[in-house]
Amino acid sequence: MELWVVWRQDDNGNRYIVAKHETREAAEAQAQEMEARGHKQTYWVEKTP
Repeated sequence: MELWVVWRQDDNGNRYIVAKHETREAAEAQAQEMEARGHKQTYWVEKTP
């Protein structure tokens, strides 16, 4: 089963998995919600094989 992963990159360039979702829409919604909090981290979504 393919999952959509929400990633976070911190100020030092470290990357972490934040969550895994079954749909892209759910993953994108979480990434947007986290970006809206105003932290300096970067969030994005990628599909897993």
